Amino acid sequence: MSSTELPETRTAAAKQAPRIRDVRVAEGEELRSVVLPGLTLTVRARPGTRPGLPPALFVHGLGGSSQNWSTLMPLLADVVDSEAVDLPGFGDSPPPDDGNYSVTGHARAVIRLLDAGGRGPVHLFGNSLGGAVATRVAAVRPDLVRTLTLVSPALPELRAQRTAWPTALLAVPGVASLFARLSRDWTPEQRVRGVLSLCYGDPGRVTDEGLLHAVEEMERRLELPYFWDAMARSSRGIVDAYTLGGQHGLWRQAERVLAPTLLVYGGRDQLVSYRMARRAAAAFRGSRLLTLPDAGHVAMMEYPETVAQAARELISDQGGS
Repeated sequence: MSSTELPETRTAAAKQAPRIRDVRVAEGEELRSVVLPGLTLTVRARPGTRPGLPPALFVHGLGGSSQNWSTLMPLLADVVDSEAVDLPGFGDSPPPDDGNYSVTGHARAVIRLLDAGGRGPVHLFGNSLGGAVATRVAAVRPDLVRTLTLVSPALPELRAQRTAWPTALLAVPGVASLFARLSRDWTPEQRVRGVLSLCYGDPGRVTDEGLLHAVEEMERRLELPYFWDAMARSSRGIVDAYTLGGQHGLWRQAERVLAPTLLVYGGRDQLVSYRMARRAAAAFRGSRLLTLPDAGHVAMMEYPETVAQAARELISDQGGS
């Protein structure tokens, strides 16, 4: 899966879907667009506090974006030079030309980004879908990964929680468009509050400013013509990945990961069961496990200081490089 493609960095939005409005960029962050054949990726960078720090790459979950890492990245700015990618069809990245939203397709996009930019090996972080993607990247391209940090990774469960069923149903053809029609009268704030109640252990931890930013982002996403298609196809990609066996199965690939790994699980996670923590710790050889009883699905947003400290220790024990 290696690539010798060189990235093209653009400040304009050429060849992308029409922009309804700009995405939010926090103070200290930079956005750039990386154009590869058949693929355009938006990358959110948080430069390290000094030159020469090792690179890190952050991969978000289903329905998320690089903004999901904006709280954690500053806390690691003294140990890594951070970049967070918007997966194809999410955040500010347009859909891929080939329409491939499978876990393998997303992993290939991450690999192409790393190969093209020459930043590997990186300290690789992934949440939910991004955790499955990062697992696949680490398994098939160990040369690109220094350490691996997974927050509630979307790895196959035999008995998924009932609260996760609606997300899985998005994979069924026609369900996403049906839900879009049924919920067309919902306000962006109602949608955001629903997402927060599903993803946070305690939605009350979200500040008024954070809620405002989330609503603004939801308004922007709903104006994108491919929003529901990207959600449905990526959901289908997760379900398909869960059914794969043999060497392509995610649990088999977890066993092949050589990079030192940190696993983070939330006790109130409604999408990835807390009980999967023990299985994951056994699958990833020599892994470290951080369990947060009060956290939900996005511990890096709910308890960023705790997650940052654990990641810092992992990176430090590898010599920071």
